Amino acid sequence: MSTSTPEPDAVPAAPAEAALAAAGIAYRVVRHRRASSLAEAAALRGISPADIVKTLVVRRGDDDYLFVLVPGDRQISWPLLRAHLGVNRLSLPDAAAAQAATGYERGTITPFGSTRPWPVVADATIAGRTISLGAGEHGATVLVDADAALAALGAGLADISEPAG
Repeated sequence: MSTSTPEPDAVPAAPAEAALAAAGIAYRVVRHRRASSLAEAAALRGISPADIVKTLVVRRGDDDYLFVLVPGDRQISWPLLRAHLGVNRLSLPDAAAAQAATGYERGTITPFGSTRPWPVVADATIAGRTISLGAGEHGATVLVDADAALAALGAGLADISEPAG
């Protein structure tokens, strides 16, 4: 077994990188300070607010979760999501349950490299562009081609969001 020492100035890999690389998806890690607004976060990443994609963990039942991907300028439409999934009840788990289900803290959650490969539902407006997803740690995101990421995740696309209020 061999080990290597990183260069002194090397930036550590974001936790989601191994999963992205294994999926054969081209990506770019963007490191940035914490932002105080969606507009500031978009400016730090050099993209539009709509291209920042929130990864939300949604509970369907006991030990039954899914990832829901929604553009930054939109929010989940619970009636549309429930109708799409054919269920009457969904909820957002607390921070501890979300971390237990994914291995990631809130604000860093991504479907890539999650401790369990939960199903993914993405809002249809995400397709066809470059998006920013969590990278598994605070201060880092990944820029990826949405279509490649959605295909690698086996994500279902649906109209599940509405403009943020």
